[in-house]
Amino acid sequence: MGLQIHLVYDLQGWCCVSIITFVWLYNTLYVPKLILFPHYEEQHIPAAVIVQRQLWEICNKCNKMRPKRSHHCSRCGHCVRKMDHHCPWINNCVGEDNHWLFLQLCFYTELLSFLTLLFNFCQYYYLEPLTKVKEELFVFRHELAMLRISTLMGIVMFGGMFGLFYGQLSNVIADMTTIERMSSNLDEMLKSSKPWQQTFSEVFGTRWKILWFIPFRQRQQLRVSYHHANHV
Repeated sequence: MGLQIHLVYDLQGWCCVSIITFVWLYNTLYVPKLILFPHYEEQHIPAAVIVQRQLWEICNKCNKMRPKRSHHCSRCGHCVRKMDHHCPWINNCVGEDNHWLFLQLCFYTELLSFLTLLFNFCQYYYLEPLTKVKEELFVFRHELAMLRISTLMGIVMFGGMFGLFYGQLSNVIADMTTIERMSSNLDEMLKSSKPWQQTFSEVFGTRWKILWFIPFRQRQQLRVSYHHANHV
């Protein structure tokens, strides 16, 4: 089964994706090319999952059989296995097959936002203003204003993603989804404790921790029994 791309025709989702694209282009292409470089010159994951039939249930909204711990998304119009939430920023649901990619998105957004703030700090305090290259251009005459906009974007992204990333990590450690945490009637299976290495390995589909940070791979369904935390 080949890779399938699922897009939701939702105006809010497309607006959020457009904002993310603009922020990324601004800070990765526009600012480095026009400010940092001149200073330097001057000196759908495979969906095959084996589930026992007794762990299935029927959805009361679409009347289809689904694995337990699934949830029906009203925006997407279908059930999602271990659905965490519908994220307008990626215009899609976060569930079992792409939760690991969403965690990587949060992590690298935090990292890149921190680097943006670090570079802007260095620009403010350690680099001299541009004086020799194309002084007459608008961009160089408003270098400080552009860097302030970049800093504001970095602070907003870092602060906004911090709470989301912390909540996601807490859910993974507790072996819960956001929907399950908000629910008042959790199944007994959700209350069982697991080592954090096991829960993360199940989400990322591998016990090799270095692979948790690599997005360019295919996630495999992990079916391993853990008895001790040091097995991971």
